[in-house]
Amino acid sequence: MAATTIEWTEATWNPVTGCTKVSPGCQHCYAERMARRLQAMGQPHYARGFEVACHEDALLLPLRWKKPRRIFVNSMGDVFHSRVPEEFVRDVFEVMARADQHCFQLLTKRAARLAELARRLPWPSNVWVGVSVETADYLGRLDHLREVPAAVRFVSFEPLLGPVGEVDLSGIDWVIVGGESGPFARPMAGSWAADLRDQCLAAGVAFFFKQWGGTRKKQAGRLLEGRLWDEAPVEALAR
Repeated sequence: MAATTIEWTEATWNPVTGCTKVSPGCQHCYAERMARRLQAMGQPHYARGFEVACHEDALLLPLRWKKPRRIFVNSMGDVFHSRVPEEFVRDVFEVMARADQHCFQLLTKRAARLAELARRLPWPSNVWVGVSVETADYLGRLDHLREVPAAVRFVSFEPLLGPVGEVDLSGIDWVIVGGESGPFARPMAGSWAADLRDQCLAAGVAFFFKQWGGTRKKQAGRLLEGRLWDEAPVEALAR
């Protein structure tokens, strides 16, 4: 387990590391920057930098963590990448089913492969799944997400790079919104985030405002129109 500063989770687990860029939100990938640093430090899981790699030695780690936690799966990669064998994806899901003291949160931009594999994977109630959407051009990822029989389906609009317009939130339990952070951060307009919040309020969907982002993330803070938005899918958390 690795501790994390990601506001909507408590720990990270990376049985897969590495990825490739698929859409504009990937342009300034924080995980790629981190992987290069870990490679330079000699961390064995990053010997090939940000190339996609599956780590058998990391598979069983959640079974050793007795205290229940919300765990972000693959903060440093994408388990639904085409270079991750279906057999290994199934191994990840079997571990999550066994480690039922935890809540696992998976996030992907590869929504089509997620929907394809979902029919052949177990979906215990402690496994949540989400898709990332950075602009209106990628709202189609939500259609694939709705095909997945997960206990909680969520959408991460981060980095939010433009207005997304009207969003079909049917079948969606949770929305996370955030601006881009890091040295090359692209700005996010407050109206883009506020519009998504208003749609969530109207649809009864939990809304979480993660950050404004920017080159000085901490200074920018997390207030949206004067308040924190830390909502979560309460019914799922109570299970």
